[in-house]
Amino acid sequence: MTKMYTTQLQAGLGLIEETRILLDLWVPGMTTPTLQQIALESGRFPKITARRLRNVISECFAPRYLTAAGNPAIHLKALNAATSSAEINQFLLLFTCRANAILGNFIKEVYWERYASGHSEVSNDDAERFVLRALDDGKTVKRWSESTIRRVSAYLTGCCADYGLLDRGAKSIRRILPYRIFPKMAIYFAYDLHCAGLGDNAMMNHQDWMLYGLSNDEVRDELKRLAMKGYFILQSAGDVTRISWKHKTMEELCDVLAQG
Repeated sequence: MTKMYTTQLQAGLGLIEETRILLDLWVPGMTTPTLQQIALESGRFPKITARRLRNVISECFAPRYLTAAGNPAIHLKALNAATSSAEINQFLLLFTCRANAILGNFIKEVYWERYASGHSEVSNDDAERFVLRALDDGKTVKRWSESTIRRVSAYLTGCCADYGLLDRGAKSIRRILPYRIFPKMAIYFAYDLHCAGLGDNAMMNHQDWMLYGLSNDEVRDELKRLAMKGYFILQSAGDVTRISWKHKTMEELCDVLAQG
């Protein structure tokens, strides 16, 4: 079922630092209300009001990282200490886009299209045209007001800046930054799709590889390079690819990735 677009990004864009603190405070099995209370009492959010912090946790952190029995948060906690900030941001991007379909589709349909077309910038006007098309296509529950359209458009480019696709700062036109998927992210995502039940070819053809600018052929090439490092065995003949997966669970894989 197609996920409807929402304004949920307004509760927070990338929230990079807040997410890392909340991951540190959260433990498997902890409920959202418990995390809210512990975060309030931790003293680690001195510049955020109690109401704002509760909103960040319930509207951003929980939908992104506490879905699927908290598996995203469990995996990120395992990876965090041994993974660079730039690498972790690619994981945060994946989970944020899964929780906010509007962001994922904006990146695939606007950001990478402009990148491929040789443009050097993405503007809020580009984002606004994307939002208006979405409204015309019935991708929201009800049509948004003009002020909401402008705000959501700015959230889209701002979130891309937080995750390293565009340059940062308060601006309406942002420069496209060099961006390439990290090996850890590619390995994780391939296993994530495999463990979700996708066949090998369906995994490689999944549309969310385009969050990282990878076409189907580029996904195959990337996985071939990673296979040489022993994470799996890949055999390809024509359009058919077979993969023998070395690790049986995502937890096992995350432990291996955390060890470098």
